[in-house]
Amino acid sequence: MSATNRSKLIAKLHAALKKNYSVPPASPSRPLLEHALYACLLEDCPGELADEGLAKLEQDYFDWNEVRVTTVTELSDVLSSLPDPNKAASRLKSNLQGIFEEFYSFDLDHLKKENLGKAVAKFEKLPGMTPFVLSYIIQHGLGGHSIPIDYSAMVIMLVSGIASQAEAADGRVPGLERAIPKSKGVEFANLLHQPAVALLMDPADKTARAMLESVSKGSSADLDEWLVSKKAAKKRVAKRKAEERETAKQEAEAAAVAEPVEKAPAGKKKPIRSAAKATSTTNKPKAAKKAAAPKASAETSDAGTKAKAAVTKEADEAEEAKTAKAKKSTKKSASKKTSAADTASKKKKDDAGETADAEASKSTSGKKAANRKLTKRKPR
Repeated sequence: MSATNRSKLIAKLHAALKKNYSVPPASPSRPLLEHALYACLLEDCPGELADEGLAKLEQDYFDWNEVRVTTVTELSDVLSSLPDPNKAASRLKSNLQGIFEEFYSFDLDHLKKENLGKAVAKFEKLPGMTPFVLSYIIQHGLGGHSIPIDYSAMVIMLVSGIASQAEAADGRVPGLERAIPKSKGVEFANLLHQPAVALLMDPADKTARAMLESVSKGSSADLDEWLVSKKAAKKRVAKRKAEERETAKQEAEAAAVAEPVEKAPAGKKKPIRSAAKATSTTNKPKAAKKAAAPKASAETSDAGTKAKAAVTKEADEAEEAKTAKAKKSTKKSASKKTSAADTASKKKKDDAGETADAEASKSTSGKKAANRKLTKRKPR
């Protein structure tokens, strides 16, 4: 569709919304965090129920940190009046957790003073952020120009011909912000949200269908066709999931049956097909057992003889070591005795020699004295 035709249809839709619906009162001024949480509840939900859900959360919990640590089940019980409390609770908890991890605080009003692009980039990084919640934060919290379109509003855009199937799947409507000025953005978003939620809760809503027909003829029939295709798609998805569960169940049963066969005990015998095969299969184990028995006995006897031989060898080696030690000790003692005898004989010889020398010296001295007495003295 060309941009001019799209802008004309958007202007026509805006006029039809003004004619069939009244503009709600302006939303109260809230902190930036509460705008984000309110958008989590308002997505695909009437404004009155979203207001009631936010008031319950503020009444039942001490602060938003307590809401952050609460389970989705408990939050869905508190938000039970919403059309889809489970989805709303999961969106709320996910965004609270993401905001806490990103800013480590629930005071986000300082982002209003920052550049709009930087603030939007920080919110876009949050894992639980949806296009509707982001656009609502930009429009109501940051003062930017972005019209929030949720799933129910995108159905109206698709049926009226403003958005194509691919654009609806992407969740965007090109040229919407150009066709609707910033001064009319909040009004258009509030008016569009009313018939969208009405058709979501009751597809046969007469006011909403009349409004669609005034914008584009045949849009009511297109809506019926879309609802039929949606039901068929849901049935196909449910059937595929059931088939996947059935196949998974059959595979699990087959695996459970196969496990006992693999872990069967060794004592069980296989079924006999023929007599010849039976005799061959039955005789082979016996022969193998008989052959294994003598082998085992021979091995045990060999092991016993080897052990005995080793023991006797060790005993012989021990005896030889003892005898060798005894011989060494006897040799040492004999050598000691011989050395002692030699020393004794040497001492005796030395003593005899000394006595002989003494006697010889005495005899020679006596002879000299006798010779001296016999000789005459020479005259002086």
